[in-house]
Amino acid sequence: MRLVAENLSGERGDNLLFNSLCASLKDGQALIITGPNGAGKSTLLRIIAGLLPASDGAVWLETEDGQEPVMAHSHYLSTLNAMKPALSVYENLKFWQDFHGSPLHDIDEALEIVGLYNIDHLPYGYLSTGQKRRVTIATLLCSHRPLWLLDEPTSGLDTHAQAMFAGVMQEHLKKGGMIIAVTHIALGLERGLEQAGTDAVQYLRLEDYRPEDDNGETQGWFS
Repeated sequence: MRLVAENLSGERGDNLLFNSLCASLKDGQALIITGPNGAGKSTLLRIIAGLLPASDGAVWLETEDGQEPVMAHSHYLSTLNAMKPALSVYENLKFWQDFHGSPLHDIDEALEIVGLYNIDHLPYGYLSTGQKRRVTIATLLCSHRPLWLLDEPTSGLDTHAQAMFAGVMQEHLKKGGMIIAVTHIALGLERGLEQAGTDAVQYLRLEDYRPEDDNGETQGWFS
């Protein structure tokens, strides 16, 4: 499987954030996208996921069956945890496992991997910020999707949990998965990912795709 992004441009309102962006990713590789606040990192990730239209260009997956939409083969983890506070941890994860299909780990196994064994009965709303994020990470493990699209994935995680998640990502890459992660700061994930192989990690600076105005000057971003 191979992901291809060709001449992508993205907008927020009438403001062009980036243009002529090209990238490709194959099995076992990760792409780390960096850029300052307002650069369009989340916009780019949503375009790749198929949640927003590109203002120009296209993105697709090349599979044995031909070109396919990214959404059918990906997990999208946003900065917001898409969980219902009143439901238990188990009920939330069961919902997402049923929604995505292709069960990978049992829910109890997924929770044990993220260090939250024995809390599946608790209402999600009772959890701490870090625990909530780890439950969201567990959704990646409950169903198999080869491509993980991660927006600020370690938001709310302490140092120990960040190291845990780096290990989870390494394992996904070793099994032939792909990861696209966006961030505006160095999260320490890169060092862990590089251990999966010398060519496992690619980097894309969104600053390099900043559009120019008619005078050849780079346009401003939202702060």
